[in-house]
Amino acid sequence: MSEISEEISKRKTFGIISHPDAGKTTLTEKLLLFGGAIQTAGAVKSNKNARAALSDFMEIEKQRGISVATSVMGFEYKGVKINLLDTPGHQDFSEDTFRTLTAVDSVIMMIDSVKGVESQTEKLLEVCRMRNTPVVVFINKLDREGRDPFDLLDEIENKLSIKVCPLSWPISMGKTFRGVYNRFEKHLLSFQGINSKLSDEVTLINDIHSPELVDIIGEKYANKLIEDLELIEGVYPAFSRDEYLKGNISPVFFGSAVNNFGIKDLLDCFISIAPSPLHRETDTRMIEPEEEKFSGFVFKIHANIDPRHRDRIAFLRVCSGKFERSKFYLHTRLKKELRFSNPTAFMAQEKNIIDEAFPGDIVGLYDSGNFKIGDTLTEGENMIFKGIPSFSPEIFRFVINKDPMKSKQLAKGLEQLTDEGVAQLFTMAYNGQKILGVVGALQFEVIQHRLLAEYAASCNFEPINLYKACWISSHNSKSLKDFIQDKYTKIAVDKDDKHVYLAESAWNLQMAQEKNPDITFHFTSEFK
Repeated sequence: MSEISEEISKRKTFGIISHPDAGKTTLTEKLLLFGGAIQTAGAVKSNKNARAALSDFMEIEKQRGISVATSVMGFEYKGVKINLLDTPGHQDFSEDTFRTLTAVDSVIMMIDSVKGVESQTEKLLEVCRMRNTPVVVFINKLDREGRDPFDLLDEIENKLSIKVCPLSWPISMGKTFRGVYNRFEKHLLSFQGINSKLSDEVTLINDIHSPELVDIIGEKYANKLIEDLELIEGVYPAFSRDEYLKGNISPVFFGSAVNNFGIKDLLDCFISIAPSPLHRETDTRMIEPEEEKFSGFVFKIHANIDPRHRDRIAFLRVCSGKFERSKFYLHTRLKKELRFSNPTAFMAQEKNIIDEAFPGDIVGLYDSGNFKIGDTLTEGENMIFKGIPSFSPEIFRFVINKDPMKSKQLAKGLEQLTDEGVAQLFTMAYNGQKILGVVGALQFEVIQHRLLAEYAASCNFEPINLYKACWISSHNSKSLKDFIQDKYTKIAVDKDDKHVYLAESAWNLQMAQEKNPDITFHFTSEFK
């Protein structure tokens, strides 16, 4: 086996997705505990007495108690190199989550046992389904009085249109929660109560029909468990790894992240069934991870990860071959060779310089402004990885500079923050007015906060009546030129100088489409 193949077989790269407040950041920390990456879990929501969760390192995240940027964490567990991407749960940051899902090979989806399937979970799973991403479901908060587990599974199947296969099963919940039976490993875990530090979950019993079962959980709960397991056998399909890898079936685990219960079972099963790094599609061909030559793409850019240093880091997913420090690689969009003397690996905000990385790994590259989201690096082959578009924003605001003396800082801040993909910047063709477009309104608050904190620039946002921003193209250059002249006051350019039509209403857009058959209106930026 070649060095590259051997390294690929050791790697699992996945993301965690959920609705806000389902316990995702807590789960992330507990996984890091098992990986030995941290010794004690932090508080999920920061207050005067508790530090912020490790994966939430931006100031506004600590204040609001929500994750607004994707964190990347690498750790080892049982000889497996795990690359974990913690994504924002809040719907206003779904575009960042979407792009992150292009960089993972599988997903753990968290469901709150009290609330069940929520709207944001449905949207995120649609993205997974577009790519046939394998999904493991973790039903959290079993220590609370939640919904009946069979009802939860029905809701998951109906709302998310996926087949489920419970690989563990809860024994009661809330105040009478007794534990979980692991169908995958055929053992019973007894719930011992709250424990925020790392604990060894003891396997108490292997035979479900053993008389010890009654001694451990009581006759009432033992009978109910046996009855439930028989029902599961009859109702749900047997677990098939092939079907899971195709995205056709989702294994389900139950537990309590805050109590560190059921996490080890989830992690042990995950590393045995989850896919190693997979192939990736480019505009010219399919790239296999085992190929000798390096290739990778940038799926995220983050400015000022350390506020004390004005650094910009591009997050690169290695897709094939071996990435090596200080080696020259081709930036295919700019057609120029770049080398990186300080590539880093991440443990949340902790960064370590690395000499090499393999498919599945996430590498941080210090960036002086060369990168945009979706950029491709190769060892010379001219290609671009597909499937990392920008979406048409849904909410728009004029940018009003509050301090003319800080115009340069504002311009630089807007350029760098929009390079991260948190928003899109459009410049009106006829008067140069700046318009910011976002997917969710909370983005404006984050941008305003970060402009002031990181660039000492202050601005206001004024509403603008816009329905949609559409990229436009045409095979007929005269038709495109005529359309741009005709709609001059509704035309802007994006950061790449692509023309964008700003439609004030659905009716305006429909009329423009009907009257200009030669013009193609695009709702994502990824088009030829």
